[in-house]
Amino acid sequence: MHPFASYVLRSYYRATGWNEDNLYANLTRSSNAILDFSVPRGLHLSISKAPNGLFNTSYSMNAMPSLNGSVGYIFTSCNLDVKSSGSVRFKDMVERFKVYDQPRRPEGKEEEWFAGERADTRDYLLYGRLYLPTGRLDALYSTRLSPTLQALVAAISDPRSTLSSEKRSRGDNVSNVMFSLQHDIGKWCSEYTYSAEDGMLGVRVLHNFGRLRNPTEPPEDLTSPPGTRPKRVDEEEATGGGLKGRVSAGAEFYISAKERSAGVSTGIRFTTLPDATPPSFQSPQPSSSSPLAQSSRSPPSQPPTTITALFNPMMGHISTAYAARVSRDLSMCSRFDFNVYSYDSEWTMGAEWWMRRAASKHEDELEPSLIPPEQPPVPVPQAESLDIPSDIHGVVKARISTNNNVSLMWEGRLKQMLVSLGFVSDLSSRSKPIKAIGLELSYFSAG
Repeated sequence: MHPFASYVLRSYYRATGWNEDNLYANLTRSSNAILDFSVPRGLHLSISKAPNGLFNTSYSMNAMPSLNGSVGYIFTSCNLDVKSSGSVRFKDMVERFKVYDQPRRPEGKEEEWFAGERADTRDYLLYGRLYLPTGRLDALYSTRLSPTLQALVAAISDPRSTLSSEKRSRGDNVSNVMFSLQHDIGKWCSEYTYSAEDGMLGVRVLHNFGRLRNPTEPPEDLTSPPGTRPKRVDEEEATGGGLKGRVSAGAEFYISAKERSAGVSTGIRFTTLPDATPPSFQSPQPSSSSPLAQSSRSPPSQPPTTITALFNPMMGHISTAYAARVSRDLSMCSRFDFNVYSYDSEWTMGAEWWMRRAASKHEDELEPSLIPPEQPPVPVPQAESLDIPSDIHGVVKARISTNNNVSLMWEGRLKQMLVSLGFVSDLSSRSKPIKAIGLELSYFSAG
């Protein structure tokens, strides 16, 4: 379950038109959502409040295995449409598998002039969180320097760190400040980072092959038959026995002056077409009786699929992942990790299953007049954007790997509260088969 601060940050990116998915760091986001979900440890409680669209507060407490808590505040320059935990779209609060929107060049907000002078200001977000009783402080500042340029400053201060005396005598600092500059033009996205604690410089680059869709181009009519729809600019002729999609490739390089070390990695991603157009947060929610909603229940012409491969030549690590939505409510993923130097390997499999309320009789009955005769299914791989907000009430995630670790988690909504319940088990241990178990309760209100 996304923390409230992450939900507000994503809402800020949507409000300002920034595409956080077009980053090399998020190249494997689809497979990570299924295989690397975080199971709560112990008992965690969170209460948040958004008194207005600019200011948000958050309070959290861990009751088990140790008692601690935190207080957080968020302020933004633009009004955000923050929902309450009882009315927020459930899929917006869960990291899940999806085929992300086609990259496009970010657009800046319209200029505002007053008395011959420009009156609009650039957007920004301020976030701070204080942890008790340790006294650790986390801070984040994000601002848009231009329509295609975003700057971030993140800071951590931990006066009661658990660093050993040996590390302290070596000069390791428990506090750190990191600067990041992101430049996104749609086809290319680059990120430059600097970490003050270890003097590390890093560069990340991601390139999307193929032409980009013009933001002013009207969205395609998903209700029309495939033969009558206009051909997409990056769509190729249909070929049997294969998937149509787009390819993205990127790399990262970093060097640390303090550690006198460097690193490099490269990756490639394939995702199927067509993808979400327009973005899911801009798509209107059709009624359950509309032809568009009924067509979303039909299987797409090709399963929404994401294939990724990462390679770190210095560490000798190779990771490949295959994720696909095999039905409307079931997505599965498989990942294989291998080290060419030590020959160590790991195979991980996982799945996520969305739980829905039983459809009413009115929803199950289709008007014959609304069903075109002998019409092939309409390809809508981003069917989650067409779901009725109150239809989905939970998701079950599971993963198992060759190192005998098994994880199972359920996330759902009970009344006005979001709940996460899960456990991690080690099948090879007879003395302690359950490594961790936890429950997380989250409630937030708006207005």
